Amino acid sequence: MKQILLNPGPVTLSKRVRNALQEPDLCHREIEFANLQKNIRKKILATYGLDTKIWASILLTGSGTAAVEAMITSCIPPHGKILILENGVYGERMTKIAVAHNINHEKLSVEWNLPISLKKLDKVLSRSQYSHVAIVHHETTTGRLNDIAAISEVCRKHGARILMDGVSSFGGENIDFERWKLDACAATANKCLHGVPGTAFVVTRRKLFQTSHPAKSVYLDLAQYLVKQDLGETPFTQSVQCFYALDQAMNEFLNEGGWQARHELFSNRMSDVQEKLLSLGIKPLIELSESSCVLNTFKLPAGKSYENLHDELKSLGFIIYAGQGRFSTKVFRLSLMGSISKSDMSRLLAALTKTLAGSLG
Repeated sequence: MKQILLNPGPVTLSKRVRNALQEPDLCHREIEFANLQKNIRKKILATYGLDTKIWASILLTGSGTAAVEAMITSCIPPHGKILILENGVYGERMTKIAVAHNINHEKLSVEWNLPISLKKLDKVLSRSQYSHVAIVHHETTTGRLNDIAAISEVCRKHGARILMDGVSSFGGENIDFERWKLDACAATANKCLHGVPGTAFVVTRRKLFQTSHPAKSVYLDLAQYLVKQDLGETPFTQSVQCFYALDQAMNEFLNEGGWQARHELFSNRMSDVQEKLLSLGIKPLIELSESSCVLNTFKLPAGKSYENLHDELKSLGFIIYAGQGRFSTKVFRLSLMGSISKSDMSRLLAALTKTLAGSLG
């Protein structure tokens, strides 16, 4: 039975992306690789219509966390200070990165199921001078889509720029790079773009690297990647087959209508699932209006463990995702990215009915 992945990456691949993994072996020092890398970088910027003279996409071999770590360690100037906003696991992970690299930082934390308080943010920013604020756009701990537009207005008031974890939103949600005053956005191939795990990237303003400063990392130093990739080179061996897959995934993505089309696709799929679950008495963890189209989190009904639900749905061909931390025994998460057909969706709705109908007593 075909297994459909309903976790927030990796995703169920299209046939063309999977076939791209079978492209010829290629040395990363050859012109063919340089052209492959160049094309991917252009397509990433084209996703949000970014000017190549102002912006650069920098490709890394690694997971989304590698891109986030590269962004935080590379984009903070020597005398900079960062405020990290936490309302989930991935905001807290950025704090761990700052601690590990001894980066001057503070954090503003709220409960995982709550939005960032603009009033608290304004108060904290008024107490000290911060060069940057770091925030997760789509916090997949709960499915919350943080309001970056509103957050950016508060940051603008205090002269702080934004470093954004867009790992689970790039290609599926609107990202207004200029209006939000982003300095950089970290993302990955294997979520909304429907590539395979192994390639991540950072979209950053070129001017950040016009002045050199000591690198905080060897492998994750975006400055050296930018210089090398602009020359058609790469500082380290890249995952060539993953690049082939991302190039094909980007072709499909752009040909199908880009982020707007993906947003509509994910929203329509999620709407069907929400309607089904609500009809079964399954309630969301946070207001659905505050969630991303990419992932929603739902409360487990009394008497139903995540392990049982997971195994029942897996036997029917669907892989769901567990909650994290204190939510691990209380919720389950569903994402609807990837190559999922209409018949797959029909099967999913039937599977949810079979496993959850009557579970509330």
